[in-house]
Amino acid sequence: MNAHVENTLFNVRGTAVLDHPADADHLKAALRMLGGGVSIITAGEGETRTGATVTSATALSMEPARMLVSLNRTSSTWPVVERYGHLGINIVGGAHEALANQFAGRGGLRGADRYRGAEWTTAVSGAPLLVDAVAAIDCTVEEAIERHSHVIVIGRVLAIRIGAGHSLLYQDGRYHAVPR
Repeated sequence: MNAHVENTLFNVRGTAVLDHPADADHLKAALRMLGGGVSIITAGEGETRTGATVTSATALSMEPARMLVSLNRTSSTWPVVERYGHLGINIVGGAHEALANQFAGRGGLRGADRYRGAEWTTAVSGAPLLVDAVAAIDCTVEEAIERHSHVIVIGRVLAIRIGAGHSLLYQDGRYHAVPR
C-alpha cells in the first residue's frame, strides 16, 4: 500500500474523505479545531519559579485522584517540575487572558517574571497557585514519561481549591471566554 493510501481515511462506501499526510503541520491544523481549557502550570520557589500555559491538563483518574499534563521537554518549565517534584494546575478564566499570554511566553517574560501582575499563594506541595483561579489543583509528580518531544507528567492530587467563574478556552489560535 502506498503512503498516500495509508494516510487516507475512507467512509463506509470506500470513498476517501480525508487526504492529508499524517505530518506535524496537518496534525497541528487538525488540533487547532479542538477547543481546550486553558491552565497555567506553575512550579518552583522564589526566583526559580516558572510556568507555562497549556491546554493539555486533564484528569487521568478520579480514584485515585490523578492529573495528566503534557509538557515540552525543551521548555523552561519541565526541568523545574522535575527538580521540585510538584506542579500547580491553575485553571484560568476570561479575566486571566493577559496572564495566560505571559505564561505562554508572549511579551518575552521568563521564569519568575511571568508571575507579575497576579496574586499567588503557596500550595501544600510548595507549588505556586493563582489566588483567583477558577480552580487550582496542587500535585506532586507521581510519574514522568518521556515520549518524543514531550514529557507526560502524572500528578498525584494533594489539594484542590475551587474559585468562581468559567474556564477560558483556546481554539484556532484564539482565547474564548465562556459566558454564563
